[in-house]
Amino acid sequence: MTETLIPTTVVGSYPQPDWLVDHVMLKAHIVPRTRLKAVWRVAEPFLEQAQDDATLLAIRDMERAGIDIITDGEIRRESYSNRFATALEGIDIDNPGIVKTSGGVDTPAPRVVGRIRRTGPVEVRDVEFLRRNSDRTIKATLPGPFTMARQAMNDFYRDFDEMVMDYAVVLNEEAHALQAAGADVIQLDDPWLRTDPQAALRIAVPAINRALQGLSVTTAVHLCFGYAAVVNNKPSGYAFLPELADSVAQQISIEAAQPKLDLGILADLSSKQIILGVIDLGEAKVETPDEVAARLRAALRYVPAARLIAAPDCGMKYLPRDRAYQKLAALAAGAAIVRKELTQNE
Repeated sequence: MTETLIPTTVVGSYPQPDWLVDHVMLKAHIVPRTRLKAVWRVAEPFLEQAQDDATLLAIRDMERAGIDIITDGEIRRESYSNRFATALEGIDIDNPGIVKTSGGVDTPAPRVVGRIRRTGPVEVRDVEFLRRNSDRTIKATLPGPFTMARQAMNDFYRDFDEMVMDYAVVLNEEAHALQAAGADVIQLDDPWLRTDPQAALRIAVPAINRALQGLSVTTAVHLCFGYAAVVNNKPSGYAFLPELADSVAQQISIEAAQPKLDLGILADLSSKQIILGVIDLGEAKVETPDEVAARLRAALRYVPAARLIAAPDCGMKYLPRDRAYQKLAALAAGAAIVRKELTQNE
């Protein structure tokens, strides 16, 4: 991990170029749970090469903006979850099921027809590519076990919790492979924890702990209220958050800028590093560095600087690329302001 005070990071995704992805189709399908191969504008024989080229653009944008902990931008993914979730044994990808989104909309979803198993690497090449092409601290992201279970139609398991734990097992196998490939940070994206807090209370922490078991790199869990392009009205508090203090994850990543989160809740996570969303992705206006700095100062009332990491609220997938870059540059500049203030006061 970087030793920088209040380092900056991204949550995961970065905008895919228009020449690579049909953004109109992507937005029309909300956040796809099953494969959406028609969204790619490059023919299959050339797609991997095109995705590599677009990934390099994302890496260089993040570096140029001054971000300390970067990802590959999730450029090869149709959504944050579907690439991994549909690569597992036990999933009938040809005959998907239907699951309601957190907003109550019926959407195609992976249909579980057998025991969930990992048959081989899914994101290992992605991490190897990122490691070869950047000397920054790098983060790999995976969909969380609870979220994948909630996004699937269960036609096999008698017990929801058993399915969640099998997802955790395959995530752990993949996470160890990503660690070996060079990832410095491994993050589970588990936004659906807040949609069913009773079930989350029962199984979320054991599943997260199983998914992260035995890892020696830094680990994180990300929660949010949904992409700003999809969800406009967001609550000012999480239905499930303090409970993550009992997880083995060292970092908790939360959305705070757009929902104007009551930061007092951070006191319940005193053992964790906090990846705090201080960039509002629902606002077209680009924050000034001073606005970012003010949000970070507000967080410092509850979290010491040594445990604070600055980030956008969520993935930046649905933003125009120029706006995403400008917001990341403001993030880096705002963190630098506060960092300078803190070091001058020592």
